[in-house]
Amino acid sequence: MAATASLVAERGYHQVGVDEIGAAAGVSGAAIYRHFAGKQDLLVAVIERAVDALMGKARGIVAASGSPTEALDHLVRAHVAFAMSETALITVYDQESHNLDDVPRRRLRRQQRAYTELWIDVLEQVAPGESRASLSVSVHAVFGLLNSVADHHRRLDDEACAAKLYDMAWMAIRGAIRPEGTLSTRR
Repeated sequence: MAATASLVAERGYHQVGVDEIGAAAGVSGAAIYRHFAGKQDLLVAVIERAVDALMGKARGIVAASGSPTEALDHLVRAHVAFAMSETALITVYDQESHNLDDVPRRRLRRQQRAYTELWIDVLEQVAPGESRASLSVSVHAVFGLLNSVADHHRRLDDEACAAKLYDMAWMAIRGAIRPEGTLSTRR
C-alpha cells in the first residue's frame, strides 16, 4: 500500500503499473492481483485505509476528551501527525481522485464529509451560535493548511514542521473566534 501511494504520488496514476508497484513492495505484480482486482482497487484501498484510520482516531479523540477545546486540540494534533506521515497519500488523493470510478469516489467523499462533520460538531461546541456553513469554511481552511505540507519540499525537520503546522492551525482557528468565544464573521 505504501509503495502504491509513493509511486503514484511521484509519477502519477497513469504512469505506474501494477508490476512496478509489486516490485517496489517486494512482490510480483501477479501477487497483487490475488488481493486486488487491479490498480484502481489498490488505490481505493490505500486511500480508504488512511481515511478510516483518521476517522477512527478522531472518533476516539472526541469520545475520550474532557472538553470540546481539548477534543479540538487533539483533533488538530492527530491531523498534523496524519499530514506529516501521509504526504504521499494526500498528494495521490488530491491529484488522482478524479481517476477513480464514481462509486468509490462517492464513498470516499462521504467518508471525508463524515470526518469534516465531526470537526464541525466539536467546533460548534467551542463557538456556539456560529452557523454550520461558517464552521465548515473554518474546518476546510484548517484542513487545507495542514494538508499543504504535501505540496512543498520541507526545509524544516519533521518535528519543527509539525510544530509550525500545529501553531498555524490554531492561529487559523483562534483568528476566527470572537472574544466571547464564538466564531467571527468579520470580512
